[in-house]
Amino acid sequence: MRENVDGYAGPLSVKKFKGGQSNPTYLITTPTKKYVLRRKPPGKLLPSAHAVEREYKVMTALGTQDFPVPKTYALCEDSEVVGTPFFIMDFVEGRIFWDASLPDVEKEDRKPLFHALIDTLADLHNVDYEKAGLGDYGKPGNYFERQIGRWSKQYEAAETSPIEEMNNLIEWLPTAIPSDDANAIVHGDYRFDNAIMHPTEPKVLAILDWELSTLGHPLADFTYFLMVWHMPKSVRGGLLGVDLEAQGLPTIDEAVAHYSAKTGRDGVPDVDFCLAYNMFRLASIIQGVYARSLQGNASSPAAKEMGAQVQPLAALAWSFAQKAGA
Repeated sequence: MRENVDGYAGPLSVKKFKGGQSNPTYLITTPTKKYVLRRKPPGKLLPSAHAVEREYKVMTALGTQDFPVPKTYALCEDSEVVGTPFFIMDFVEGRIFWDASLPDVEKEDRKPLFHALIDTLADLHNVDYEKAGLGDYGKPGNYFERQIGRWSKQYEAAETSPIEEMNNLIEWLPTAIPSDDANAIVHGDYRFDNAIMHPTEPKVLAILDWELSTLGHPLADFTYFLMVWHMPKSVRGGLLGVDLEAQGLPTIDEAVAHYSAKTGRDGVPDVDFCLAYNMFRLASIIQGVYARSLQGNASSPAAKEMGAQVQPLAALAWSFAQKAGA
């Protein structure tokens, strides 16, 4: 840090953040400033997983475009220093909300927080990725086609018992891909608990956890965020069954209108397809975690319980597919 972080002055103390991040993350405290160190986990890793180098690249590039990300200082790819590659960024003080119904916020302040989060996602999709130096950050084009192929294979490799709706989706999704092949930087896991909000204002200070980011279809990214309206409270504080008006929360139609106005779109015509796709993707991911737990090598004891979520999620995905004409 003395050699690579401008303004650094020790001594320092290090404390690991709690939570299930796949990349271990640490708070570094000095007498005058706090930093965050994020590193790859130790041990044998899948080739493209835990790519802290990619996270560092996208955050550094977006920082030059006035997009709210923590300031990055240094990437170290030498595993000899702390055992695995890592990077160092600013620690951003603010609020993180783990429940999308925002129970700890005054009713009249809830909708502005949603609008700020949606505006920031629209700003991300409006970034000129070539100008930002991210033209090589992913394969442009055919995003849905590639993702559906990838998650279909992953699901089939991890299947433990037949689920009719998953088989239906694997067959139908490739036939219904939107013709609008838009391309943008996509976050891949955009939700309230990956955002740091201003301590008192409805303003995003930093978007975190860029591990799944790439170049892709902006509507895949936006409709992933919309899934929270269709999820029960037990899943990441979902809004299913919540009286939105009584709680001062936006409806899904208001969220779509807000995003569309900010991105110059005339609504989201393929929203049912996109929700079916995102729920299918999530069901495939959960099935993979469950299959690993049966082999005894999933990271969380709760992984075995996740197997029960796959069929209901697949059924919900298929219901959106049917709305989209399946």
